[in-house]
Amino acid sequence: MEGFVNVMKREVAGWSDGLSELEKETSIIESIYYSGYFDDATVEESSVITNCVLTRILERYGILSDLLDDPNVNEIMINGPDHIFVEKNREIIRVDDAFLSETELEETIRMLASDVHREINEAHPIVDARLPSGYRVSGVLKTVALNGPILTIRKFSNETITMEDLVGFGSITEDCSNQLRDLVRCGYNIFISGGTSSGKTTFLEALSSSIGEGERVVIIEDSAELKLESIENKVHMECRNSNSLGKGEVTMETLIKTSLRMRPDRIIVGEVRGREVVDMIQAMNTGHSGSMSTGHGNSIKGMLNRLETMYLMGGKTPLYSVRSQIANAIDVFVHLERTHNGARKVVEIAELTGYDGNEYNLNYLYTLDSFGRLVSTGNSIIDCRRLESENA
Repeated sequence: MEGFVNVMKREVAGWSDGLSELEKETSIIESIYYSGYFDDATVEESSVITNCVLTRILERYGILSDLLDDPNVNEIMINGPDHIFVEKNREIIRVDDAFLSETELEETIRMLASDVHREINEAHPIVDARLPSGYRVSGVLKTVALNGPILTIRKFSNETITMEDLVGFGSITEDCSNQLRDLVRCGYNIFISGGTSSGKTTFLEALSSSIGEGERVVIIEDSAELKLESIENKVHMECRNSNSLGKGEVTMETLIKTSLRMRPDRIIVGEVRGREVVDMIQAMNTGHSGSMSTGHGNSIKGMLNRLETMYLMGGKTPLYSVRSQIANAIDVFVHLERTHNGARKVVEIAELTGYDGNEYNLNYLYTLDSFGRLVSTGNSIIDCRRLESENA
């Protein structure tokens, strides 16, 4: 079957552009018929064979086309040619389909990479890219992946999610939402933590809608995902990988340093993963109140430990100094989790009030009760000067 499909692809590529889609389909079906694939097939099997061939020849992304077009599919996960899974309506579902071979899957990965002018080959077997549609693609060739080529596609909705939507989804309570929006308006530095696919980017985007209209915001991301359509005066920058010659790389560190010369009122860093945390912390400590960022962590305390580790990657700074700078830079932590049923929820919010030389001082504002509901601890913001001045 794969050999037949490849022959037909080459043949179709040579056809006149004047042929309609119907004419192309008719010609391909005739070729399938005369190939002998229908000789011993039932009507149902013939239909499956026809769809299999047509999809692979006429659709640019082959069997992925329908999944990419399905608005209910949030993520596509391919673990080798015959193990395809999707996250759909908050459930992980195995797809009843497969690539014909590892070669076909690798060709699809290369095609996705070429669409954004990236290379993936034996010398560079891993690619991370953002498609023109905004989807994030991660591909690994079989030289690295033991169970065959791996492809993961994270899709992002074109619809803007608001804080009201998150309240409706049950991701956050209304009183907690209102308090966070007040903190954003008043210029508190906020850090959002959570595990993979816990909704950090969506939450950051919703929270950013509370930024004032007259403020200038610089947005920095490794792979552009944030829209922030409510902000008019904004600069949006994206990191860039090096080319095949090892040149042209633009790192998160470089972009954060560059942003400081753009007269930002706030800086939003999509996600910190390494040494760029040093520049982010410095930016938050040098008058850019109301800045925000996200990071991977299992809890607020766990995120603080990760921030320390990432900071120490940037140089030989004493741990006491690192912790003091983190405590001075970040005002509020928001932690999200993805539950067993696929829901994304805020599970704890804490104010970072300082570092006493031994441990961080955390003032927890919201936590989960014994029923798993987000409830107020009854604590108020300790550093309330900005809130009071806003309401004065």
